[in-house]
Amino acid sequence: MKTIVIGAGLGGLLSAARLSKAGHEVEVFERLPVTGGRFTNLNYKGFQLSSGAFHMLPSGPGGPLALFLKEVGASVNIVRSEMTTVRVPLKKGNPDYVKGFKDISFNDFHSLLSYKDRMKIALLIVSTRKNRPSGSTLHAWIKSQVNDEWLIKFADSFCGWALSLKSNEVPVEEVFEIIENMYRFGGPGVPRGGCKGIIDALEAIILANGGEIHTGQEVSKILVENGKATGIVAEGKNHESDIVISNLGHAATALLCGEALSRETGAEYLKMLETLQPSAGIKICLSANEPLVGHSGVLLTPYTRRINGINEVTQVDPSLAPPGKHLTMCHQYVAPENVRNLESEIEMGLADVKDIFPGKRYEVLLIQSYHDEWPVNRACSGTDPGNETPFSGLYVVGDGAKGKGGIEVEGVALGVVSVMGKILG
Repeated sequence: MKTIVIGAGLGGLLSAARLSKAGHEVEVFERLPVTGGRFTNLNYKGFQLSSGAFHMLPSGPGGPLALFLKEVGASVNIVRSEMTTVRVPLKKGNPDYVKGFKDISFNDFHSLLSYKDRMKIALLIVSTRKNRPSGSTLHAWIKSQVNDEWLIKFADSFCGWALSLKSNEVPVEEVFEIIENMYRFGGPGVPRGGCKGIIDALEAIILANGGEIHTGQEVSKILVENGKATGIVAEGKNHESDIVISNLGHAATALLCGEALSRETGAEYLKMLETLQPSAGIKICLSANEPLVGHSGVLLTPYTRRINGINEVTQVDPSLAPPGKHLTMCHQYVAPENVRNLESEIEMGLADVKDIFPGKRYEVLLIQSYHDEWPVNRACSGTDPGNETPFSGLYVVGDGAKGKGGIEVEGVALGVVSVMGKILG
């Protein structure tokens, strides 16, 4: 069976690796001169910066992406992070008050709540394991159950880091799926070699199984006949196939279908596309001669104006930076109304960095922004429209068609798993 994959990002290469291993004849077409998309490395001043996602798997070596990599035989060493911490302000009277803050374990976030609210949270956790809340945002649910400003800030920080959203933009049921997966799969982990370590391993599998990867080849059209995808047009040449998998998101995939979607069968799909909202973010990459975070997990920062989460991947893989240097990456959510005012957003993020690391010496290596055609996610988490399209044999994978409860790349992996189930049974 012949399968064509449009886009050599993480979702596309995961799909190609799995299908090539199952005996499919696979061709991947990528418009850029390199593979990986927003999940690869950028060599800058000897640092291996990431093109998009952090060099981190939110669910580590036990999560959906790691399990999928094992299934296809990808040789990737994913090291579990030793902790995730939350930075909180100190109260007057604390001996270290002059320093302004302390770091607590992620699991101790409730320690800043009143005793009454801690008990309420404990009861809610137990009761919601079977009866999941639904029909509201996480913010609205917290306000209705435990009206505590600290908890809102904590939720915003977590959602900002994990999803590039605020708690008032995430369906509460999606967050509970995420929490369930966190307990099921464990905390984050860092792949040795960073994002590119995973991309290289997937490419090796595709090529070893006879697949082909074409870079610098832009797909201009998806061919559709009698309601079925039959191939693509790339650089003016037709390529026939039995299945087409798009890693471009639903909106871009629909554009490639052209007039085929103007018929009655595509009306509902086109209406759905109007509701899609990408998420935006900014990443600030820092170089330092000493550790800034001090561990390989995530540092959440609920009391900052913009920065949501930070990680320091050189705690696991020093090769991601020049000898003696550390690579620290800070992520901040950007609200839709602020996308056109990125300079101001960056200034506030840089001010946050100074507050987070007072007295520390560091260099700002690079500031990267993700929005519009190069977003954090093509569809905000919790609003992904699934993997199917109006046409048989045409599926969408990637950050615009994530699985439920999957943070970023874990959601990409869950979406690919769903498509593989439909294709391979």
